[in-house]
Order: sequence, then C-alpha cells, then structure tokens
Amino acid sequence: MKKSLFLVSVIAVALLTSCGKTMPQPEQVNVNPNPLAVVGNKVNADITGTFPVKKFNKKGILTVTPVLKFDGRELEGTPVTYVGEKVKENGTLVRYKDGGKYRQSASFDYDPAMSQSELYLRFKARIGKKEIEVPEIKVADGLIETAKLAEAEDNETVLTTDKFQRIIQEMQEADIKFLIQQATLRNSETGSQEMKDLKAAIKDANDDERKAINKLEVSGYASPDGKMDLNTKLAEQRQANAQKFLQQQMKKDKVDAEIEANTTAEDWEGFQKAMEESNIQDKDLVLRVLSMYSDPEEREAQIKNLSNVYKTIADEILPALRRSRLILTTDLIGKSDEEISQLVKEDPSQLNVEEMLYAATLTEDNAEKKAIYEKAAAQFNDYRAYNNLGMIYFDEGNIAEARRQYNKALELEPNNPDVHYNAALAAMADNDLDKAEEHLGKAAGTSGDLKAAQGTYYTMKGDYKAAKEAYGNSATNNAAVQQILDEDYAGARQTLNNVKEPNGTTAYLLAVVGARTNDRDAVYSNLKVAVERDADLKAKAQKDIEFAKFADDAQFAAIVK
Repeated sequence: MKKSLFLVSVIAVALLTSCGKTMPQPEQVNVNPNPLAVVGNKVNADITGTFPVKKFNKKGILTVTPVLKFDGRELEGTPVTYVGEKVKENGTLVRYKDGGKYRQSASFDYDPAMSQSELYLRFKARIGKKEIEVPEIKVADGLIETAKLAEAEDNETVLTTDKFQRIIQEMQEADIKFLIQQATLRNSETGSQEMKDLKAAIKDANDDERKAINKLEVSGYASPDGKMDLNTKLAEQRQANAQKFLQQQMKKDKVDAEIEANTTAEDWEGFQKAMEESNIQDKDLVLRVLSMYSDPEEREAQIKNLSNVYKTIADEILPALRRSRLILTTDLIGKSDEEISQLVKEDPSQLNVEEMLYAATLTEDNAEKKAIYEKAAAQFNDYRAYNNLGMIYFDEGNIAEARRQYNKALELEPNNPDVHYNAALAAMADNDLDKAEEHLGKAAGTSGDLKAAQGTYYTMKGDYKAAKEAYGNSATNNAAVQQILDEDYAGARQTLNNVKEPNGTTAYLLAVVGARTNDRDAVYSNLKVAVERDADLKAKAQKDIEFAKFADDAQFAAIVK
C-alpha cells in the first residue's frame, strides 16, 4: 500500500472560551505513515501541522499528547508543550502574529490488539492560571501489520543427521615376505600370526550372515633393485605362489571366493613410503633422487651411487618390499530397517546411537520421532538427539521447549552451526531478537539457509534495507513480505508464485498484493485459497486494514465469515 498522509483540516479553530480567551488546535495535521504500520516491534508516527496566525494566545500553554486507542484501551505517547511568547515556562515558542509549525513524533510498543486502532491528539491548555478545554482530534487509523507476516517458521529447520551405514567395509592385510631373488614360500611366513588372523577373517566373513567377502586380492611385488625382466618374473611368481597357498586354505575352510591378482615389478611407491617413515641418515637425499628422476634404471643407479647410505637401504628397506600382499575387504551388513524399527520399540539397548537416530527417519509420525529422540538423548546424551527434538517442538509451535532442547544440544556442542541456526529461528519465533542475533552470528557454515534466516531477522527488527540484501533471490513468503514493504508488488507476486511449498500465508500475501494494486479478482481468488488452507486467516482478514476498502463487499464478507 502506498504511504499516505492523513490530512486533518481543522478549519474552524474549535475553541471553548474562558473569559473570552481561546487556545487553538493545530491545523492541517499530517501523519506519516497513515494508516499506521508496525515496524519491528514499534508503531511509530511523525505528526506535523501548523498553528494559525493570530490565534495562539501570548499567555497560552498547549500540551499535545498522542493517544493510540484500541480494543477498549489507550496508550499515551510523549507529550510536547507549545507556549505563547509571554510565557516563561519551557516549551516550543509559537508567536501570536506569525503562528508556527507543529511537529511531534509518537512511538508505541506493538500489541497484536492494535490491528484496529485510531490515533488521536489530546490537548491540555492553559492561559495564565485558567484551564481551557480543547477537544481531542482523530488524526490517523491503524494498523498495517503486514510486516508481522514474516515469521521464523517460514524458514526450514536443520536436522542433525545420523551416520548410519547399512554396509560398512573393513580391510585386513597380511604380507608374505621372500628372500632376495626368490619366490619360494617359507613356513615362517605362511604360518605367521598375521596370516593366521587373515585366514580366520576370511572364514568368518564367509560364514557370518552379517558379513560378506567384498574383495580378495593377492599382489606380488619385487623390490626396485636388479633388472626389470627379473623383477617382473619374481613379482609374478610370488603372486602365483601366494594365491595358490591361499586357495588351498580356502578350500580347506570351504570358502568360495574369487581372488583378484595384481603384480608390481618394481615397488618404487613402497620404497618411497618406507624411506619417508625410516630414520635412515641422508633419507632426504634419497627422496630427492626419487623426485628428480622418473626412469627406474636411472633412479636405481643414482641411489647405488650413494654408497654411504645404500648398504643401510639394502639391509633395512629392500627386504620388506620383496613380498606378496594379501588383502581382504569385508562388508559388515547392518540391521535391516524392519529390525531397527522393532528394536527401537522393544529393546533400544540393542541399538547404537547411529542406528537409534536413523530409526527416527523411518517414520513420518512426529510422536514416534519424538519418543525415539527422547530415548536417544537419555541413552547416549547425544547433541543430535536434542537438536532434532527441538525441531519437532518448533514445528508443533512449542517454542519454549524447542529453545530448551537447543540449549541442551549447545551445552554438548557449543560451536555447532546447525544448532545455532535452529536456535536463532526459535529465538525469533519467541520475539527474542537479541538472542537470535547472537545465534545467527555463530551459524556460519550451517546447512540451513542462513541468508533467508538473516533476512527474516532484519525484517522482524525493522531494518528493511538489510533484509532486502539478505534475502537476495530467495523465493519464500518472508522475502515476499519484504518486497511488499518495499512496494515491489510485481517482484512480490513473482516470488510468491515460486514458493516451493505454498501455504495459507502465501495465498494471503498474494491477496495483499492484489489489494495494494487494486486487483479485486486477485484479492478474492487468493483470499479464498488462503482461508481454505488456514481457517485462522479468516479472522485476520476481517480486521486487516489492508482489505479495508473491501470490507463492505458481499463477496469479501462471504469468504471471511
């Protein structure tokens, strides 16, 4: 709605007399804005006018008090006193001959009951010691509350997710080492504890119904010394002998699984890693050679030229590279959805925290979700359970309990941006803007829409410039509220038409845009949708000054009755 100035013209200076003496009301009174509007949590008005020439008694004192009347109540603003030129008391001087300017501001704390209200000017006049009665005058109507349609609940809260994985992979390795230039298996290697553990793991993965062999690899290696053709042959023989041995063991244990074969003729990668982890003197010099030369033969020659260190390398590094490596990858198969859902009801002690949190995602019933998160919180004291409980309470409109749960989560994870984001939304819903600002300042990195939440905060605070910048291209009800306040009605209509999940407020705001652009059809069609989606909007529309000029229409009355 375009801002308008309410003009009160007091042409006849209405005046009661005392011994022939009079005091004037201000004339040509303008109120900005009119109708009054809520900005942040305040209802503010700038009131101006004039005192007519040769009317303000030289000995007169006039105190003007703005009064907002609503719902059988009234609130008084800060009074301003004007005095004639012969008055020695404090006040704004008004000269008899010239008259003067009248200017006053009023500010009231917002109350939802102000939706239908009126602003008056109340006067207290005195000439000398004589009280003069001056009637109060109405100067504005109220209240446009469209800014209050920007709600914290329009922002989506953030779930702190579980890390449940149905299948978890484990790897187990064992090495069979060989003597230089040999591929013969030795009992000391095939009978090592490492090999025993690997064979047991393979059998267990095969036999356990909650496990499965994902991959079994046998790789043959040769150390990067000697000729390439010899090393290639050694690597292949070592791989083949190790695989044959493993297949014999698997047959004995009745394990049926394919083996993937790999060979590395010269294990330069293993050599580099072993050198990096060693305490060999001049190892940095050896590593520099590896970085400078890519040709295997040149590398070997340069390293052998380092006679001071090569013997140590030959004794401590190379023997471990003459090997076959056996790698088992096992899939650990977790509980099914059905098992988890049953256990969370019957015996939650059988579930770990990830399974418990995952269980809550298997139901759409908020009561069930709440019960699960309460169990998870009690059993594991996990911040995610408290945060997700807070989300449910927030969606139910129990803001006090939502804030309590978020605070519990932050006690455990004080710097978690997602919890701070949710806590900011709850604080805004509770009209605690100072706390909301504090939480938003710690929410950087959240997976929630921080910009949209900041836009909501600024709109609720009344900083519309900052709100517009924060919203950007956000397609939400709250962003549309800001566009309406900026009188960008085409933009607001486009935003509302792009809202992902339109609700009653979406349609209501489209009706407001229709009212402000004198599109009667848009008012009625959208208002009808709004009240169908949310019956509570009927009562709001009946009192909403945005629709004042439609109030007497039978079609409007039929929609909101």
